[in-house]
Amino acid sequence: MTTVLELDDVDRTYPGTPPVEALRSVSLTIRAGELLAIVGPSGSGKSTLLHIMGTLERPTRGAVRVEGEDTGRLSDRALAGLRARRIGFVFQSFFLLDGMSALDNVANGLLYTGTPMAERRQRAAAVLQRVGLGHRLGHRPGQLSGGERQRVAVARAVVGEPAVVLADEPTGNLDSVSGAAIFQLLHELNAEGTSIAVITHDLAVAASLPRRVEIRDGRIVGDRVEVAA
Repeated sequence: MTTVLELDDVDRTYPGTPPVEALRSVSLTIRAGELLAIVGPSGSGKSTLLHIMGTLERPTRGAVRVEGEDTGRLSDRALAGLRARRIGFVFQSFFLLDGMSALDNVANGLLYTGTPMAERRQRAAAVLQRVGLGHRLGHRPGQLSGGERQRVAVARAVVGEPAVVLADEPTGNLDSVSGAAIFQLLHELNAEGTSIAVITHDLAVAASLPRRVEIRDGRIVGDRVEVAA
């Protein structure tokens, strides 16, 4: 199975007195088609791990590879391009632009790929239809429910067909019904081939996914795959 994201003996230390060791000797491999949870309590290193996995920060030591490409060898500009093309993000707070329609928020997910505007909007419409929002293309975020806004965010994350989607507490701002619908959507997208890692503190959420990676005090302390009966 193809490896889409790999961390090899990664440390992340922040300067201070004393320095803060946020990640310690973290090695993690995500393969194409996987759906996994990265779970840990507040202060465990989850956010730092997300930033390193998403190439939003560089590690102090160790290697991060996206589809086999060593990101440490890339300039900041080249790294930003790789991130735009190959990594999708879904955040708890949606991060949609209020002045834009759902269609254009999703089309923005292709902004840095060199895709012409007409094609960006065409692909955005198709993926919004896929996530159940074909009837909301022209609506702005303020006209959508929380669950609908997160569906727009998911659509934006997957419109460019990235190697992996990183979902950071994707149901944290949603009620239980809307949250369950978002997780059903993530399962459906994964069944169609999208690789997804969900970063969460919620043990129940983690238990619902086929693979669970546990982080504590900056170290991976567990990595369990649920074997289908």
